[in-house]
Amino acid sequence: MPSDPLPPADDTADTGAARAEGQDLVPFATALRAWFAISWQTFGGPAGQIAVMQRELVDRRRWIGQRRFLHALNYCMLLPGPEAQQLAIYIGWLLNGVRGGLAAGILFVLPGVVTLLALSGIYVAAGDTTVVTAVFAGLAPAVVAVVVQAVWRVGRRALTRPALVGIAVAAFLALTVFGVPFPAVIAVAAVAGWTLHRVRPRADTGPDRESDDEPAPVVADDALHSSRPSLRRAALILGIGVALWAVPMLAVVALTGAGSVLTTQGLFFSGTALITFGGAYAVLAFVAQQAVQTYGWLTAGDMVRGLALAESTPGPLIMVVQFVAFLGAFHQPGTLNPWVAGVLGALLTTWVTFVPCFLFIFLGAPHIEQLRHNRALSAALTGITAAVVGVIANLALYFAGHTFFDQYRPVQLGPLTLDVPQLASVQPLSVAIAVVAAALIFWRGWPVLRTLGVCALLGLVTALAPALA
Repeated sequence: MPSDPLPPADDTADTGAARAEGQDLVPFATALRAWFAISWQTFGGPAGQIAVMQRELVDRRRWIGQRRFLHALNYCMLLPGPEAQQLAIYIGWLLNGVRGGLAAGILFVLPGVVTLLALSGIYVAAGDTTVVTAVFAGLAPAVVAVVVQAVWRVGRRALTRPALVGIAVAAFLALTVFGVPFPAVIAVAAVAGWTLHRVRPRADTGPDRESDDEPAPVVADDALHSSRPSLRRAALILGIGVALWAVPMLAVVALTGAGSVLTTQGLFFSGTALITFGGAYAVLAFVAQQAVQTYGWLTAGDMVRGLALAESTPGPLIMVVQFVAFLGAFHQPGTLNPWVAGVLGALLTTWVTFVPCFLFIFLGAPHIEQLRHNRALSAALTGITAAVVGVIANLALYFAGHTFFDQYRPVQLGPLTLDVPQLASVQPLSVAIAVVAAALIFWRGWPVLRTLGVCALLGLVTALAPALA
C-alpha cells in the first residue's frame, strides 16, 4: 500500500545522529493525526493493537523500521501494564520526543476512556446496550483477520532462522497448552536468544537488520530520537510522575475521606497497575475476585458484561477497571451524587492505571536505546522477539476462539487440562464476518479502518434485521 508522504529528508531526519529531545522527525501535527486514527482501530486486545501499529507505522507509513519496532516491543513486553499502549508511547517518543510519547500514549487510550465511560452510564441507566453490542459483534470477527495478518507479517520478518521458529513455537505451546506464566516464557526466550549468540556469534540471530526485500523506513534508524540517560533526568521524571499520581489521590482523600470508595479504588488500582505482568488477562481474575467478593463494587454478571464491553471497545483490555470503578462508586457514592461518584471513580482509576506506563517508558527507553548495539543484549531481545510471535499467536487463538464459539469444556490430557470449544456453540455469523474481513484485507488490500467500518455495519444490520422483519 502507498505510504503517507513526509517532507524532504532534511526536514524530517538527520541520518548522522539521533535527534535531541524535543525535536520532531515527523511533523507533530501529522503524527497527531496518525495516532488519532490508530486509536480508533485498537480493537482485539494487545494482539489487535500491535497489529494495527505494525500495519500503520511499519508497513504503510514506514516511519519506523521493523527492527526498531520489535526492539521497542521487546522492552514493553518486559514491563507491567498494557504493552501495546507502552509501545505507542515508546514509538511516539522515538519520533517526536517526550511530547510525542505523551500524545501517542494519551490518544491511544482516549477513545476507549470516552466510549467505555459512556457505555458504563448507559449500562447503569438502562441496563441494555443492545445496539452497541451489535456493532461491536461485527468488529470482533474483523479483528481476528487483522491479528492473523499481524502474526504472518511479524513472523515472516522476525523468524529468520529455524532456531527462532522453534522459540516461537515453544512459546506458543508453553502459553496455550502448558499454561506457563508469561514472565517465565519471556525469561526463557531471552536466555535462548543469548545462548544462540554464544554458540554462533557470527550468525544473524534475527531482525538485527532490515530484510533486503523490504523498503527502507522513511526515517533512518540512526535519526530516531534518543536521550542520554542520567541520574538528574531520571530523578526529574520520577518526581513529576509521582506528583502526577499523588495530587489526584490527595484531592480525593481531602474531598471524600480516607475510607471512601474513591480512595480505596485509587489505592487498589494503583497497586494492580504495578503487577500486571503478562497483560490484562494475567490480573483480571484477581481484580474480579476483589471487586466482586471483597469490596462488593459489582456482581459477577456485571463483571462479565463489563469485560465483554472492554474487549469490544478501542483501547487496552485493562480499561475494564474503569467500568468496575464506575459501578463501584455509583453503588457506594457516600455523600456524593451517584453519577458524580461514578465518573470520578472511573477517571481516577484510569489515571492511576496509565500514569505508570509513561514513567516506565520515559525512564527506561533511553537506557534501552543506549544498549541497542550491545550484541549480547540484542541477542537476548531477539529471543524475546521470537517468543513475541508465539505470544501474539496465542492471543490470536484465544481471541478467535472466544469470538467464534460461545461455550468451552475442559478436556483432561494426562496432567494437562485444556479448555476446548464446543463445536455445537459455533457462531456462524461471526465466522462469516471474519471471512469477509480476511477477504477485504488480504485479497482487496483494504485499510483496517474501512474494513472495521464495513464489519461493524454488518453486525448492526444482522442484529437488527429480525426486529425489523
